[in-house]
Amino acid sequence: MMLWTVFIMPASAVSKRLFLSLFLWLFIQTSASATVFSVNNPVVHPIGNAYVLTAKINYPLTPRVIEALQNGVPITFFQEFRLIDALPILGSFWQWETTLWESTLTYELRYHALSEQYIVESLDTHEQQNFPSLSGALKALGDIDALSLPPEYTQDMKNLILEIRSGLDLNALPTPMRPGALISDKWQLTSPWVQAVWL
Repeated sequence: MMLWTVFIMPASAVSKRLFLSLFLWLFIQTSASATVFSVNNPVVHPIGNAYVLTAKINYPLTPRVIEALQNGVPITFFQEFRLIDALPILGSFWQWETTLWESTLTYELRYHALSEQYIVESLDTHEQQNFPSLSGALKALGDIDALSLPPEYTQDMKNLILEIRSGLDLNALPTPMRPGALISDKWQLTSPWVQAVWL
């Protein structure tokens, strides 16, 4: 009886490990295939004594977000930028990072049912643009063209890193929608941080 008990325990432990490994693999595959925003080709260009950023952000909205938009719910997008001084301590193995500058731009996307127009408004400058299609609005929203970087932090570029990401501001949704959106993968579309290339 004792031998049987000793034999069963390792088999049970192996089964648990196999189940856990399978669960983690499925989770990773699901996460990897999930729809998220993506920051593409971020490049910092010199213009005179200053530097500007250009990039393209791809905004693949889920059917749930599109449904909310077309039912009159404004959708707020954010674009985050941070300039980091990365001082190498152990070569490329470890570096001391200091955030020098952070900035966030916010945009609201609305659908006007009567005119069948999509409206993109900068919540920072209150400038508006109208588009006849959702794809046109999202393309314009994702075009970052010559965004100026603060000159006081770009004098010495040796260890500078510029990172960008974009997502939805779920806290800007109407109050009844927020709890469901905060836990739903249909609303979790924030891109990972992406480093820009310096020219």
